[in-house]
Amino acid sequence: MLFRSIRAVLFPLLAASFAAAAPAPVPYRVQLDVVTEGMNGDKCWFHPRAGAIPGPQPKVVLTMQWWNTKRSDVFYAVASGETADLGATWTSFAEHEATLGRHRVDARREEGICDFTPKWHADSGRLLGTGHTVFYEDDKLVAVRPRHTVWSVYEPATKSWTPWARLAMPIEPRFGNAGAGSTQRVDLENGDILLPIYAKEVSAKAYFSTVVRCRFDGRELKYVEHGSELTVPIDRGLYEPSLARFGGAFFLTLRNDQAAYVARSTDGLRFEAPRKWTFDDGTDLGSYNTQAHWVTHEDGLFLTYTRRGANNDNMAKARHRAPLFIAQVDTDRLVVLRATERELVPNKGAQLGNYAVVDVNERETWVTTSEGMAPGNPAQFGANARVYAARILWDKPNRAWNRH
Repeated sequence: MLFRSIRAVLFPLLAASFAAAAPAPVPYRVQLDVVTEGMNGDKCWFHPRAGAIPGPQPKVVLTMQWWNTKRSDVFYAVASGETADLGATWTSFAEHEATLGRHRVDARREEGICDFTPKWHADSGRLLGTGHTVFYEDDKLVAVRPRHTVWSVYEPATKSWTPWARLAMPIEPRFGNAGAGSTQRVDLENGDILLPIYAKEVSAKAYFSTVVRCRFDGRELKYVEHGSELTVPIDRGLYEPSLARFGGAFFLTLRNDQAAYVARSTDGLRFEAPRKWTFDDGTDLGSYNTQAHWVTHEDGLFLTYTRRGANNDNMAKARHRAPLFIAQVDTDRLVVLRATERELVPNKGAQLGNYAVVDVNERETWVTTSEGMAPGNPAQFGANARVYAARILWDKPNRAWNRH
């Protein structure tokens, strides 16, 4: 009798626990489009990232930069083009040298910007892009350098961008090298912006990541405060953070040289201790030394990533940055559901790890990436410097598409 009583109490609790541990799959299909392809001498397009201007037929503005494949992290002026028919046709991609290009510092040194990401800011009705500064000497990356978060606003009538401007941060040594490169932000209903950045002292090795609460009035981006400073004592710490909001909580995915990390928060500023990403079976996700970004549907949260162990040893020199995957996340256990993993962009020998996510409308979310044509000879595996838009087509409308 006692056993039956205990069973009557425990079994429903266990059943509820298991149910909570297995979120329902969110159905979708993927359509992979090629926006453009082909090399420009030793250069290929890199960092393709898009922002969507809402409307009955949304306008998608795609930004990217030429990358000198013969040199490490050498990028030129941000370029942009747009589509008003969901990618059926695109305008030409024009470089914005005067506003999003390099500034001459002295005879040998230039300051430019890179890792630029546009996103619609509903409260101001403006497409706001963020990134960070970079220094070059004789067209080569300066290894030890200051860094600043920058921003710019798109002007739809002229298809141009305002001159990049620095975000004023607290004048403290730990923000001497601080930027929002390749990060994914969340905009709140009151217009405040939660912008993830990573920072360190100029000469330090390891970064910490944090979320900065900003205000944007359509003309100027201003620092208000920042939250937890997250790092790990491994190589370069935690950097290139991306933020998502789902189910009343906030989630950060963070890059480290040896593994990918995740952290959770109730307010988007103060986070729990970061932990390594794993699959739901407890094994390591296998993503390392590269970016990861979020895809958010009102019914489920997804992680996009690259990883080792995917029959992709041809990509070992490029840190296994292809294929590009998507999988649903269990937000209670903070694990990736292995059974839901799908390929977004195939492995053709080129790295795909510098990419971004844009909510186009309630039916479509796009993941934009490009074939980075180094190291090695990616063409031998079929790469041709393609710029991709992997269009996630939701079975059920995503009514929260413009609320995160």
